[in-house]
Amino acid sequence: MDFDALYKNCVQCPRKCGVDRVENTGFCREPADLRIAFAGLHFGEEPLVIVFGGSGTIFFTGCTLRCAFCQNYQISQDGLGRVVDRAEFVDICLKLQTAGAENINLVTGSHHIPLIAEFLRAARDGGVTIPFCWNSSAYETVEMLELLKGLVTIWLPDLKTLDGNLSKGLFAAPDYPQVATTAISWMIKNNPLEIKAIPEPPNAKPAEWAEPGQPRDKILSGVIVRHLFMPGKFEETAQVLEWLKENADGRAIISLMNQYTPVPFKETREQLKARRRALSSIENRLVNAQEFEDIQDLIEAYDFNYLYYQELSDDTSWLPDFTRPQPFSNKLATPIWHC
Repeated sequence: MDFDALYKNCVQCPRKCGVDRVENTGFCREPADLRIAFAGLHFGEEPLVIVFGGSGTIFFTGCTLRCAFCQNYQISQDGLGRVVDRAEFVDICLKLQTAGAENINLVTGSHHIPLIAEFLRAARDGGVTIPFCWNSSAYETVEMLELLKGLVTIWLPDLKTLDGNLSKGLFAAPDYPQVATTAISWMIKNNPLEIKAIPEPPNAKPAEWAEPGQPRDKILSGVIVRHLFMPGKFEETAQVLEWLKENADGRAIISLMNQYTPVPFKETREQLKARRRALSSIENRLVNAQEFEDIQDLIEAYDFNYLYYQELSDDTSWLPDFTRPQPFSNKLATPIWHC
């Protein structure tokens, strides 16, 4: 693969900014080098993903979307992270596997798909046997996703909105609805659901959602489509669920999240001013009880074959701080590597 050609005039993501990332940075704010901020076992993903050992998350620096409300803004937008080469990447994957990870969860790597694909092949050759999981905004081209075919078997795409005006305001991507639905349709078509019941091992980590001593379901292949309900945007969520019912029900798992949380951004005055302008597209607050009831009614009406949804909570202690070696609570994650 000619990496220089892919990075010299970068059109990897749908923005197709054409920047020479060997010498500069693109919209994603990343050069041709791959940077990582954190790796560790994560226990806050869907039960099918974390099972017994947790998901072995690797958080990449940079992003093709840069949502105004991003809880990971320190790494997705503000550049926190360190360059890793192929050998170090493989070593991180092996450490996660040794620590008991159920999968290698690649978080927000859409701007580095060619290089990540090469690193994944090296990880397989180096002894990584657990599944690779692609965790992204779905703002990706099918051409780039094809490079991950046969390497990634578990997909965790977001479907943030089907309203081009909202996506334009929140992340300057009016084409997001069309791009994301095309990408998700490709993922579903190429990755049929495969779920296996795994017997509980000795000394298994307790889970609130599982009965002690019982097997737990594990996803080996397939797609979990995530949608974050944004306060005051019930119609948006109804529209997304309508699309998912028609295009994904029975072939993918739906995960409806209501954890939208105002982030205490630590940025310059100008950065905060620009962010407030973008956030004016929504109501920047926690989800309220009435909205939660309405969401439950909506879920019941659609009667999805396989759907997760979060219980309502006003706890904001889960918000990560990636400047710390342990960005999360000890209950939520076990650090393995930090930049």
